[in-house]
Amino acid sequence: MAVKGRRAGSKNPPIFSHEFVIQNHADIVACVAMVFVVGLMFQVTSPMAGLFIALHHNVTAPPQPTEGAPNLQEPALYTSGPKDFAAVFFYLLIAIVMHQIVQEYLLDKVNRKLHLSKVKHTKFNESGQLLAFYLVSLVWAGDIVLRENLLSIRTLWEGYPHTNMTFMFKFFFIVQIAYWIHVFPELYFQKIKSEDQGPRIKYATLYLGFILGAYVFNYNRVGLCLLVLHYVAEAVFHACRLLSYSDKQSWATPLYHVHEFLFVLVRLATITTAVLTFWYGLALAPNQVIDVATGTFNTFPFRILALVSIGLLQAYMMWNFITFHIRRMRENAAMASSSTSLSGGGSRKRGMTQQEKAKARKEKAAREAAAAKDDDDLPEVDQDTKKTLRQRK
Repeated sequence: MAVKGRRAGSKNPPIFSHEFVIQNHADIVACVAMVFVVGLMFQVTSPMAGLFIALHHNVTAPPQPTEGAPNLQEPALYTSGPKDFAAVFFYLLIAIVMHQIVQEYLLDKVNRKLHLSKVKHTKFNESGQLLAFYLVSLVWAGDIVLRENLLSIRTLWEGYPHTNMTFMFKFFFIVQIAYWIHVFPELYFQKIKSEDQGPRIKYATLYLGFILGAYVFNYNRVGLCLLVLHYVAEAVFHACRLLSYSDKQSWATPLYHVHEFLFVLVRLATITTAVLTFWYGLALAPNQVIDVATGTFNTFPFRILALVSIGLLQAYMMWNFITFHIRRMRENAAMASSSTSLSGGGSRKRGMTQQEKAKARKEKAAREAAAAKDDDDLPEVDQDTKKTLRQRK
């Protein structure tokens, strides 16, 4: 399916120029992805194309036939390995195409109706893309949790290392890694300003670091649990921002309060889950070694490093949350005081004028009294003369 990469009415830029690539990047990437798909149809290129499209490192044991019992087909199990880089590259291309589909057929149509400024337009697009991804990830992760019976907290550390993953479990992590990598080329394709690139690079790097760590070191169960907690709060936040930019403040304001409560609750739940897993649960595991061959990374320094990393990230996010709300409270207080001073400025000005008038009258009466006292010391003829001169003056 072709994706429109440029809007109607725009001029055709020179081929292979930056503007041409930006306007048609979705079509170019879709053609590259189709090369791998078409490669599956031919026997010569099928192994190479399958390296990029299919998941590898299958470790499913062959079924053992038993007498008197039917052969039950067990689900395919996979582990992580170097061939996953090829799969991440292919699904990175798919993520870029899906990004443009959401942008072209959903967000751009809404933006034309809202007539937002350039700054709000950029933030609206960012929140729309992230909200769509968070919702899909939450539904997908919830299905994995239910299928694999991961509702008990003990399943996060029992049976470690969790090297064997089902197809959907591994595919989930491959897509997560591919999506957060695709954020970096999208900075170029979407022509994001340099001042707006810093926050996106920061959160994409943090997502990649923690998701890759959970995937490579076989902490995929606790990683899935923490991602679900975090995505719930982030989905509510970006829904609030979309509503506020759509002039739905009556809905956005109470939803912002829900996000504030969820944000603090998720931070506490994340710290609690990490402590139970790395400080308590994995400490009871029999294998307290680092063994790359078996995928075991369970020593006291390694667990402390993982726990401290998660704790520092939660503290950093909580610090930003607190400082943001303190700054907003100060700005609201400053605006309230300035509006009060403007409304009361006229009355204070009138009051000061009346005080000045009263003070002038008192000074005038005092001068007249002093002059009258000086006149009393003069003879009567001189008093009349001085009064006459003063009146003329």
